Amino acid sequence: MSVVLLAHGDGGLLTRELIEGLFLKYFTNPLLRQLSDAAVFNSSASRLAMTTDAFVVDPIFFPGGDIGKLAVCGTVNDLAVSGARPRYITASFNIEEGFALADLEKVVDSMAAVCAEAGVDVVAGDTKVVPRGHLDKLFITTTGLGMVPENLDWGYHRPEPGDAVLVNGSLGNHGLTILAARENLGLTGALASDCAPLNNVINLLQEQCSGIKMMRDLTRGGLATAAKEIAEACGLDICLREEALQVDPAVQGASDILGLDPLYLANEGKFLVIIDPAQAPRAVDILRQNPYGRGAQVIGEVNAGKGNVYLQIPLGGTKLLDLQAGQPLPRIC
Repeated sequence: MSVVLLAHGDGGLLTRELIEGLFLKYFTNPLLRQLSDAAVFNSSASRLAMTTDAFVVDPIFFPGGDIGKLAVCGTVNDLAVSGARPRYITASFNIEEGFALADLEKVVDSMAAVCAEAGVDVVAGDTKVVPRGHLDKLFITTTGLGMVPENLDWGYHRPEPGDAVLVNGSLGNHGLTILAARENLGLTGALASDCAPLNNVINLLQEQCSGIKMMRDLTRGGLATAAKEIAEACGLDICLREEALQVDPAVQGASDILGLDPLYLANEGKFLVIIDPAQAPRAVDILRQNPYGRGAQVIGEVNAGKGNVYLQIPLGGTKLLDLQAGQPLPRIC
């Protein structure tokens, strides 16, 4: 059988073959092997974090990743920037009838690889198959659970005027990569998504650097939207320096041609940190020792204000950054 059939989702023999022959092949662990209605486990942690997300990216395979890698990274990173140590994931697969089983296996294999890198287990899941034409190939929904250290206190209540703002690298790669792949712009050789699990580098930063106030991953809406949401929630202003922001030449060039702003483009391997300014240089040094933080840079600071975000232009003057009005590129995650 080379494609997914409706019968793969009816709970019978083909469903069992799909679960045991494909999903258990890649995600096998004691909790999942129980194949019960819910994973039951012991935990000594008193604080837990949970997140859930649906992934509908188009195309499902792109330079630097695929929908499976994206699903795990997105869930792991949402937990990590909240201060949690990701531990368990559930995965729900909605599959269009006729989807190639070989492609499904590639997606699951990719998920398993990034789960291993991030140190998380897929402990429960569900599979639904819908008739041909009622869904576009494959959608994945994941839920993640993580443990939060008892004394950790990150959140919108923490930033203060004078705090430093830093990011871990260049901006806009994921959004431009998806656009180039979808529209066949001929830029795929120069572009690749930054999709990556960030929990290990964030854990390292958390363990070795005090003074962290909060973090945000820079997914839909990019840096500008995330910064504006933080500023409004804190009731403070954020001032970013344009000369400190990193954008790869291929991303900047394509953005200029297409009339897009890299500061509003999605990232899947970048996060923003607000930190005590005295600790910012150490944080940058720690990040730069990790492959996912080699481009770390202080990009601005928090100021007293009313929830605005300003971009300082090298030649003088400032630009006001507001929330993104509409999504210039749908289905990027």
